[in-house]
Amino acid sequence: MAMTRRATLAGISAGLLLLGCSVGAPTKSEPKPESAPVSAASADATTTAEAVGLLRGGTAFVNQTSYRSDVDIASQITSLSHTDNVHKRLTAKVTAPGGVIEIRMIDAEVYMKTSLFRGVGDGWTVLDPARVPSDFALSFAPGKNDSGGSGRLIDAIVTARADGPEISGTIDATRIAAGNGISFRPGPGGVFPDSARRHAFRASLDTEGRLVSFLMPEASGLPNASLRYSDFGTTVTVARPPGAIAAPDALYPQLGLGGGE
Repeated sequence: MAMTRRATLAGISAGLLLLGCSVGAPTKSEPKPESAPVSAASADATTTAEAVGLLRGGTAFVNQTSYRSDVDIASQITSLSHTDNVHKRLTAKVTAPGGVIEIRMIDAEVYMKTSLFRGVGDGWTVLDPARVPSDFALSFAPGKNDSGGSGRLIDAIVTARADGPEISGTIDATRIAAGNGISFRPGPGGVFPDSARRHAFRASLDTEGRLVSFLMPEASGLPNASLRYSDFGTTVTVARPPGAIAAPDALYPQLGLGGGE
């Protein structure tokens, strides 16, 4: 399993760098499980739907209050953000082997500071939203404003079962769409191992039903990855960085999924 520079710089969405990790060489195909009886399959589908419903309901806070999100991939790429979509404020910091990216958002204003991109410098810059690529989606709009990226994980769930506030099951890592938070890319040959299509996960809800953790252990050629939410309702204060300049032309081609080659 190799983490490439392109994976690290894959893109920024909702104020966070897309945390991408390329997966190692594919493993031998695993035998396909036998088909389950129709009644069992129906029960599993119902159980999964109920568990997924709890997870989706557990992310409603994204549009209702402020929160902190932490993402960790193999302790090599981490992100910490404080988001308030109600008042349109965000601060984020992404740490990767090559350096750090800092993001600040105030209403429609987006500020970034990093030394990871070529020809950009290491001071604060102001981005022009009209010039960023479509997969560089910086927004407080519903559906695009979860700095932890939980929706993409929930969308990729294959099976799930709730046991009180604990939810466990399998997730198709190949279906986790690109975006902020946890994201994986296939390794050499552009192929995921078959086992990545049923990768284990476990999630936890707090006493108010909010999603507070989503964990994926190391397996299937994928590294361990975690997403956690906390600090609900805490004031998010964001200051406009003094001396910020307009982002140079050299920055924009390096943003999004095609950047950072």
